[in-house]
Amino acid sequence: MRNLTLFALGTIALASCAPMMAPAYTLARQSGAPAGVSPVGTVAVSKDASTTTTTARVTGLAANTSYVAHYHQMGTASTDPCKSGGPFIASSRMVGQTDASGALTLTGSVATADIASATYYNVHTSSDGVGTPADGGVACTAVTP
Repeated sequence: MRNLTLFALGTIALASCAPMMAPAYTLARQSGAPAGVSPVGTVAVSKDASTTTTTARVTGLAANTSYVAHYHQMGTASTDPCKSGGPFIASSRMVGQTDASGALTLTGSVATADIASATYYNVHTSSDGVGTPADGGVACTAVTP
């Protein structure tokens, strides 16, 4: 019985160190997305004690094009987070380029405290390789940090 109790306590201790998986979010096309772009995809989030790792997978984007994605705080333009125009959280920026088929995978990690006030995550076309947004967004999802 003593061994069983020690095993159970050890399992609980290990589980508390493992990353916590949050639900995956579904990206939706934003009205300002360029014509001919039909983005669909998901945003998966995992957390440990101090870090949040985000992986966005998007298809239907322009081929061989730079994109930037990041978390945003709620803005005041709308009660819909994706239409609220809130400020972006700079430390959460992820930059990448689509392949020849228009598929993009972005992965980044940030201190969980940095995105504690985030209400949405969106993907923009980038005007350069360092992640300067060229539009108001092509795909977005509301998030719960």
